[in-house]
Amino acid sequence: MGVVKPCNMVVPKQIVSTTPNCSKIYSSKYRTNLKVTSSWNPLGTSFSDQCSATRTARLGDKWMECQGIKNWEGLLDPLDDDLRGEILRYGDFVEAAYRSFEFDTTSPDYAKCKFSKNSVLSQCGLAGSGYKPTKNLRATCGVQLPRWVDRAPSWMSNQSSWIGYVAVCNDKEEIARLGRRDVVIAYRGTATCLEWIENLRATLACLPDDMGPTRGSMVESGFLSMYTSRANNCPSLRDLVREEIARILQMYGDESLSITITGHSLGAALATLTAYDITSTFNDAPLVTVASFGGPRVGNINFRRELEKKGSKILRIVNSDDVITKMPGFLAEEHVVSDKVAAHMARLPGWLQKRVEDTQWVYADVGKELRLSSSDSPYLSKGNLATCHDLKTYLHLVNGFVSSTCPFKATAKRVLSRTQDEKQLLFR
Repeated sequence: MGVVKPCNMVVPKQIVSTTPNCSKIYSSKYRTNLKVTSSWNPLGTSFSDQCSATRTARLGDKWMECQGIKNWEGLLDPLDDDLRGEILRYGDFVEAAYRSFEFDTTSPDYAKCKFSKNSVLSQCGLAGSGYKPTKNLRATCGVQLPRWVDRAPSWMSNQSSWIGYVAVCNDKEEIARLGRRDVVIAYRGTATCLEWIENLRATLACLPDDMGPTRGSMVESGFLSMYTSRANNCPSLRDLVREEIARILQMYGDESLSITITGHSLGAALATLTAYDITSTFNDAPLVTVASFGGPRVGNINFRRELEKKGSKILRIVNSDDVITKMPGFLAEEHVVSDKVAAHMARLPGWLQKRVEDTQWVYADVGKELRLSSSDSPYLSKGNLATCHDLKTYLHLVNGFVSSTCPFKATAKRVLSRTQDEKQLLFR
């Protein structure tokens, strides 16, 4: 195959504005290296002032559509520029979760947040976001460790780790621009040894009764374990989320409010579980939306039905070249196993076929999908599995995507220059 040439179309017709250069407001951010900067002011204060009135009216009037109230009908192909900006903005919050995590196994603060709660966003270049972090979130792996682990380095057996944060929009101008007060829950992806082990626990498990009427809903065992497990002096991620959402609803429940949960890889799976839990636990929950990047499959058909019934809106940003999005298990729609799945099953040993037939490995995709492809970008190396899964790749593809018939903007530039420290975090 030859090099894929970008489409010469700069922006879809629907996003052309009479305000000069407004169509470039989001794309310019990702043209050089990926320093985390404010998504809504990437070109400096003077340019932002030029365009703020146009953007405020446009997004404030359609925020519910961008949050999925109509399942993003008419917004994905071609990709609406306001929605593009929101996806990239929430991607910044996930990037901040990665940058705030201490990856250095020799550090006494390994697996903790490197910054104080109040400075997480400012330390990651999002001081002007209009959001204030209100809660640090930790997740605990429920894997039972063998005795010999006591002789291994402590970082190998670290059970509880900082996984993300909750932040609330408290800036009046940003609230006006968004059309509501927004609450963000942001999760990083896999980082520790035990989290990798949890990822491999691919069989489905029933949701616990305290997560509402489940009606046969099943989810991946490892993801459920990370969401519900506790450790000594460390509540479960579920308990931390419920406590903070209860406080926020009590404080802002009479306002126009949204809850947006975003994450990459493992964080995308946890974001989906969090949405299910919030809509099951709080009868007065506002619109709950998930923006997931490179997420694996999470649950079965019944889990998807319950998510839809409870009103959770899930937007899955998927790179068709990313193998993580095609795992775990087998994919089936409703109760019909596709011919492709049946052909795979026919080649399996008898005992394994039985487990699949018992639905322990039969998954269903959830929500609405925005499908992208690394092969559409002339700036990405082909065949690199780690690059295909990297969050920066996802943001690059979102920034460049126009439509299924014109998959990449000619104006999108290469965005994957990294420092050496960032390179070691590629496969997350």
